[in-house]
Amino acid sequence: MKFGTTYSTAAYGADPDRIADYARHAEECGFESLYVPEHIVLYPGAKYGPFDLPTSLPYADPLDLLGFVAAATQRILLGTGVLLLPYHHPVILAKRLATIDVLSRGRMRLLTVGLGTLQGEARAVGVDFASRGRRADEAIDVLRLLWGGGEEGVGFAGEFFAFEELCSFPKPSGVAQLPIHVGGSSRAAARRAGRRGDGYFPGGALDARERAVQWELARSAAAEAGRDPESLEYTRWGAIDMGEEDVERLAAQGVTRIVVSPAAVEPDAQRDELSAFAKRFALLDAAAT
Repeated sequence: MKFGTTYSTAAYGADPDRIADYARHAEECGFESLYVPEHIVLYPGAKYGPFDLPTSLPYADPLDLLGFVAAATQRILLGTGVLLLPYHHPVILAKRLATIDVLSRGRMRLLTVGLGTLQGEARAVGVDFASRGRRADEAIDVLRLLWGGGEEGVGFAGEFFAFEELCSFPKPSGVAQLPIHVGGSSRAAARRAGRRGDGYFPGGALDARERAVQWELARSAAAEAGRDPESLEYTRWGAIDMGEEDVERLAAQGVTRIVVSPAAVEPDAQRDELSAFAKRFALLDAAAT
């Protein structure tokens, strides 16, 4: 099992010293990865499920934030949970992601993309909310095409994106493609993960039966697309106070990575929670092997 953690500037603030300290401590504890979320804009009336989102929440740009984290750390992998893919142009995004991967020496490896649920966010960037699934599918294809293309250039003709003979350099560090995981809480997201993704990271507000259905959908969609279901990674949220039995239960469901977030808000208490979790599951020993 792999273990990651998450840092949200919306919850903890965008103080650079605090972010760097959190990331370095997570790395020192042996956590595999650090995830950050995204919201491009907020507005009065925006909601996450039944909860209002205060308009002053300081959601930092996730890729800029990960570039900062990369400079403050040495080993920890960089992830998004989730990047709102329909609201990014994939030609620009391919360059930004490859650049972070090169400058971090190959650590931009847990890109997780989703569609977003705020209609006002889609309007703000000129995207038809109803089309965002199709747009995301095309964007995934464009990203991989550009990363894999050579000096002769590549072309694409789709519903949303079209170009000819484009060359995108630098390439990701040491790999032909960056992994792309799919996040979400819908069966459509699970199918997208199977057809196009390297892994699935479902949302937290699902019951056990729906989780099982979605994971099986992801695996069956992969098989139908001629892909190997066994190669899909399965990431889930976990609790900072979870025990060995909880991890064993998730492992039995096929989970390959658990991402936890401190319950505390104060930095010292967060450090203590991360340290206790790392000691409980011997993360430093696992990182050394």
